[in-house]
Amino acid sequence: MRNFMGLIYNELLKVIRKRRILVIFLILLVLIPVFTYAQYRNLKTTTEQMGTSDWRAHLQQQIIDAQNRLASNRVPEEWKEFMRLRIQVQQYYLDHDINPTAPGAPTFVRKFIEESISLFLPLLVVVVASDIVSSEYSQGTIKLLLSRPVRRWKILLSKYAALLLAISLILLITGILAYLVSGVVFGYGGWNMPVLTGFQMKGEHLITDYVHLIPQWKYILMALGLAWFTCTAVATLSFMVSVLVRSTAASMGIMLAALIAGSLLVQLAPTWTSIKYLAFTNLQLTNYLSGAPILIEGMSLPFSLTVLSLWSAAGLIIAFTAFIRRDVLA
Repeated sequence: MRNFMGLIYNELLKVIRKRRILVIFLILLVLIPVFTYAQYRNLKTTTEQMGTSDWRAHLQQQIIDAQNRLASNRVPEEWKEFMRLRIQVQQYYLDHDINPTAPGAPTFVRKFIEESISLFLPLLVVVVASDIVSSEYSQGTIKLLLSRPVRRWKILLSKYAALLLAISLILLITGILAYLVSGVVFGYGGWNMPVLTGFQMKGEHLITDYVHLIPQWKYILMALGLAWFTCTAVATLSFMVSVLVRSTAASMGIMLAALIAGSLLVQLAPTWTSIKYLAFTNLQLTNYLSGAPILIEGMSLPFSLTVLSLWSAAGLIIAFTAFIRRDVLA
């Protein structure tokens, strides 16, 4: 056990020495203030246009705007269904006198996680995961690695464990930076603000039988847990590609293309129900918490978790099989 922990420690040191975590930290340090300012400007502009800071007026105006867009023939029918469901959710908040976007750093963290879970956070994970094995080729250390008197599955498992620790660190840094930076503008209060969860969709109807209030801090923890699961699934598939592909650039390119393609498929072909079985069309797990309408029919939280788990398991099986059988002279 001590030897295995030592392997994990060594692999984690490799990740840190590559300075990928530092690069991610700098990216977050630049982009989070930009996102914070963008949200501040949007809130200020909306307030100036409407002449009031009353959230009820803002939400009512959003509902009216959506209803006006529904009358347009240019909007595809599947998007109209999405908009109808969204209007129902917004109306539910309005009827129950609950502000879904009350200013505050916790609210910013919640919204940031919800918006970044399907693309931004996975992209950060790919930066770390794409070269965790392929870099051994570029650095010329693969022969030394495979000829060590340690079972190959242990070597690869230690790399995977180090990757999971790195993912946890990335999410922790993201949450802390988002809270500290946004709090300067919006204030640091709002942890106990009530948030609605439990919305369910059935066709064009919103099911509210299971809707309940929870404190925002609990919602954020749940969202972070789902974000960790999403990032783990993406990291696992990146891990597999890193084992199969010897070039770090190729490994990263494959994963970036897959992530972007998954995001585009959901937007461009929501009526193509078969895409729900693809890993990268199931990343928006927080939609099931917030009650955001799901464009693809037949998707639910258990379904998406199952699909991501199966893809991750397949990725691990392929990665370990390929690594164990690899020729030491490769």
